[in-house]
Amino acid sequence: MTITQLQYVLAVAEYQNFTLAAEKSFVTQPTLSMQVQKLEDELDILIFDRSKKPISITEVGKKIVAQARNIVNEAERIKDVVDQEKGFIGGDFTLGMIPTVMPTLLPMFLKTFINKYPKVNLIIKEQNTESLIQNIHDGHLDAAIAATPLEVDFITERPLYYEPFVGYVPRDHRLWNASQLEPEDLNVSDILLLQDGHCFREGVLNLCNTPKKLGEEHFRLQSGSFETLVNLANEGLGMTLLPYLNTLELDEDKKEKLKFFKEPSPAREVSIIYHKKELKIQITEAIRDTIAAVIRGAIAFNDVKIISPIGK
Repeated sequence: MTITQLQYVLAVAEYQNFTLAAEKSFVTQPTLSMQVQKLEDELDILIFDRSKKPISITEVGKKIVAQARNIVNEAERIKDVVDQEKGFIGGDFTLGMIPTVMPTLLPMFLKTFINKYPKVNLIIKEQNTESLIQNIHDGHLDAAIAATPLEVDFITERPLYYEPFVGYVPRDHRLWNASQLEPEDLNVSDILLLQDGHCFREGVLNLCNTPKKLGEEHFRLQSGSFETLVNLANEGLGMTLLPYLNTLELDEDKKEKLKFFKEPSPAREVSIIYHKKELKIQITEAIRDTIAAVIRGAIAFNDVKIISPIGK
């Protein structure tokens, strides 16, 4: 039994196809198949049921796959231990980010990070929260940035910052003359929301204390773009709520339509999350420290109190 064989087993379990698993493992399909077969022969069991399409995992195979994931992770930890001992911060690192954070946060810290840590090959993927959690579990992401709390048993959450909600209120809206907003002012019937699946949408619904099943709608919007929501608000179709960082690059005319909440402001907690096994923790810490340093000037950390945390 070798680590390579276990890695091939994990690839087949994920892709349920020997050809695709070989492609993703950068080996030929006969090589991968032969190594998996050798492991099955050694254990005298079948890990995969090849008679089905797609390939399925046998009951004993599921236990083998779970144990193989643990063994491969622990083997990778050996290199981490050596890197940490040497003070080396480098190598491949895959970071996931939710769509409502990535466009604003990434430009703030990326250049600083790559200049400070040139030996890190940072691979960045935009994914929704559900995908981030699954990919951290499967080992496809080393860490991610998401709205928390998530309360997932295998994930460590370390808050980076608290980002206030800001109202975007057009001139013809009922709240235009309000100097400050309060959660009680909000009515979900005239708030433009992101499409289902975005955690920021869930946070707004929580803030409005509104059931997820909304009432009658004159139109149904499926957009993941805050810019689209702002443009629709300007057309008189309602107001919207924006994360604070999304308001910094608005032009002056749009900034005049921003309404801040009475303190304590509702906010979302944004954290760096990673597997509790803490692989490549030295790079995770470097990313966390870089973000904390560059964002400190944009958001007053101690002045924001979360009163409506965003759900996952």
